[in-house]
Amino acid sequence: MSIIVKNITKVYGKQKALDNVSFEINAGEIVGFLGPNGAGKTTMMKIITCFLPPSQGDASVCGFNIYENDLEIKKRIGYLPENNPLYLEMYIKEYLSFIAGIHKLGKKTSARVEEMIHLTGLENEQHKKIGTLSKGFRQRVGLAQALIHNPEVLILDEPTSGLDPNQVVEIRNLIKSISKKKTIMLSTHIMREVEVLCDRVIIINNGKIVTDKTIDELHNSTESKQYSILVEFDKEIDKKQLMLLSHVKNIYKKEGFSWQIIVESESDIRPEIFQLAVKNNAIVLSLNKEEHSLEEVFQLLTKK
Repeated sequence: MSIIVKNITKVYGKQKALDNVSFEINAGEIVGFLGPNGAGKTTMMKIITCFLPPSQGDASVCGFNIYENDLEIKKRIGYLPENNPLYLEMYIKEYLSFIAGIHKLGKKTSARVEEMIHLTGLENEQHKKIGTLSKGFRQRVGLAQALIHNPEVLILDEPTSGLDPNQVVEIRNLIKSISKKKTIMLSTHIMREVEVLCDRVIIINNGKIVTDKTIDELHNSTESKQYSILVEFDKEIDKKQLMLLSHVKNIYKKEGFSWQIIVESESDIRPEIFQLAVKNNAIVLSLNKEEHSLEEVFQLLTKK
């Protein structure tokens, strides 16, 4: 296991930010760590990276305990915090060389800096001061510093926050390209990002884990008994007849002879739709039962 968290609790005064949280992340896995603002995500990441001690509980990274081996853990973790603190008066190469020095890369420093500049697409910006860069390029510098010591684990807290759509795609592709050899824990509010990058999702709410599932398991979540069906006929079907189908909550007319049927039940009403088509001498051209979107599952789990 790359990350093991056991019964972690963190209290600030009278506020419990984390409440008996436990989970494990396997080596080579990419896990989305999701939750609404104030749910405890950043606090958990700071504890894993040994920037913040827990009030109770235990954790280990790459086999090293957070209480006893914090320096060993920091050697093996690359951390990009949400606010991405950078020295704005330093030049990119100067800054990366400085970070390499902190990690005691020695003779490897120059080659590693060049490698990170190439990997993160900073070639044309490398002689600029960090303070003159756009936010997208600053995020690239942040990723370069997190990767420069070739860590086994990456902790990324909102890596695409505040970026424009083009920058989001660029950073997302960069993370994907480096994910093949790393264990990655990723916090984000962008559900598309989670679907593209992650193998598994842990959702936290009010300091507690509310689900820990793969992407496919979340899409097929039974947290809600409501689902929708998109059906297209070859001719017009009376809406009143569709409303008589079992457990139908609502129906929306789409283009042509298409309908969206909202069903409040775990029962599959597709056979009824085919029978209705036969009754009306109609042909079903397409029929799709929609999965729950990740946004829907997230809202269901975090509104409780």
